[in-house]
Amino acid sequence: MEEPICTCHKTKERSEEEVKKLRNRLSRIEGQIRGIRGMVEKNAYCPDILIQSAAVTAAMNAFNRDLLASHIRTCVVKDIREGKDEVIDELVLTLQKLMK
Repeated sequence: MEEPICTCHKTKERSEEEVKKLRNRLSRIEGQIRGIRGMVEKNAYCPDILIQSAAVTAAMNAFNRDLLASHIRTCVVKDIREGKDEVIDELVLTLQKLMK
């Protein structure tokens, strides 16, 4: 059964360039994850796997930083200019989740 499409969440139009950049980063991260899976399957030495895992974490952090910066520069600024101050609470909540 297909998941119902939720129309209650906000969306954001992204340029082709931005989508391509984000997609490429995620593809590299997926490749890193597949590499780690292969290391586990081949019984690689634990520290070697941990180093690769740390690299994935760093890559995800970089992805998150770029996406957050874009969100602040576009969505947050636009909403504040339109008087939608609730976006500040949403941003604070997002930051709290990212810092867990």
